[in-house]
This record gives sequence, C-alpha cells and structure tokens, in this order.
Amino acid sequence: MKIYHVLAVVAFTLHEAWVLWVLLGWLTTRGRSLLRWLHIGSVVYAILIEVVLFPCPLTLLENWSLARAGEKPYEESFLIHYLESVIYPEVSQRLLTVVAVMVCVAILSVHGLRYARRRDGRW
Repeated sequence: MKIYHVLAVVAFTLHEAWVLWVLLGWLTTRGRSLLRWLHIGSVVYAILIEVVLFPCPLTLLENWSLARAGEKPYEESFLIHYLESVIYPEVSQRLLTVVAVMVCVAILSVHGLRYARRRDGRW
C-alpha cells in the first residue's frame, strides 16, 4: 500500500535528520543551553544505541513500514544498512560501531572543551 511506502520514506528522512543532528548539532549549541543539553542527550543516546545494540525506534518504524509496503525490511542497524553498503562495503559491523562511538565521544569532547573555556557562565 502506498501510505506505508510514504511512512517508510518519512521514517528514513527523520533518521537522516537525527544522524545530522547528532553529528552537527554542536555547531548550533553555543550559548543555547536547551539545545546544548538536548544535543548532549542525543549523542549519549546514539552511543547507547550503538553499544547496547537495542533497536532504534526509527529503524523499527522504517522496517515495519517497508514490510507493510511489500518491501523487504533490513535486518541490520540503520548505519550498517545504509552507510556500510554505500561508503564502506568491506568494513565489519564492529569496526563501524567503534568508529561511530569514537565520533560521538569526540563530539562530546567539544562540549567539554567549551565548558572548560566558558566565560561569564556561558558555554
């Protein structure tokens, strides 16, 4: 049914927006306390999804929608399914997970450096 295909595309788009937020959200958080804490929480959540390997709700929604649309859902995580097959075709899931966590830790360190260098109570 077409509505399920549209729902799968919406889930994919939200997933892409989430990944961009996790990767680049730190660029928008300086001096914005609420955004900063939302971004830090998002990065920590992204690390937990990678390390603990519990399914992301957006992946579940996308796969459910794909199945209802008559398409084959993917079994691996969103990152593995889309990034490994396009960018890193011969990289193991474990290595991709380690790199993703390292990127998230580096992003958290940006927040830490900003905190250490704060002036006037703002970071």
